[in-house]
Amino acid sequence: MKKLTSMADLEGVRRALKEQRLDAERAEKLRIEAEKKRDAEARLFETHVKDVTPLPQINRKLHNLPKPPPIAHQREIDDENVLRESISDEMDVERFLETDDKLSYRRNGIGLEALKRLRSGKWVIQAQIDLHGLRSDEAREAVGEFLRSAVKHDIRCVRIIHGKGLGSIGKEPVLKDKVKRWLVQKDEVLAFCQAPPRDGGAGALLVILKAKQQ
Repeated sequence: MKKLTSMADLEGVRRALKEQRLDAERAEKLRIEAEKKRDAEARLFETHVKDVTPLPQINRKLHNLPKPPPIAHQREIDDENVLRESISDEMDVERFLETDDKLSYRRNGIGLEALKRLRSGKWVIQAQIDLHGLRSDEAREAVGEFLRSAVKHDIRCVRIIHGKGLGSIGKEPVLKDKVKRWLVQKDEVLAFCQAPPRDGGAGALLVILKAKQQ
């Protein structure tokens, strides 16, 4: 899998998300126009046949026509949720974090040994994304797309570089806490911790992802 390490890569992710949204909007517009056209044709037909006397129902045979296939409403909802990335920036993440100096996280059922191995470098970083230069909403969408793509390609360990906030107003890390909130809410994430100094230290997180479902 290609690593998302440059602004060009991130721009490609944003473009893809924008095109998906535009496609969805165009499809919805076409659906509404088609419904309006059908309603207009139905009214026109009723106007023309309102004075017609039906034929007597003699020797009429009813045919059992095959039912149309069901509409995949759940898939439409899932696709919509993917585009919207409905994860909260306001979630209280502290109650989910381990009370250590790194404020790490592990989902229920994930043993402490997994975090120890992550911190010690036993998990090989297979992909990474750098969020420098992105606004909060752009970073949220980029992280969501990155995680989905990683799981799709069966990538189990990634690094998310959120920065230390040295270039922001007040020198406060804007994305650091938000990224943790987003990750806690993502089903793909099994555990994460602050990266060791050689991998970005306080400016990055190492994340363990669930395995790809076969």
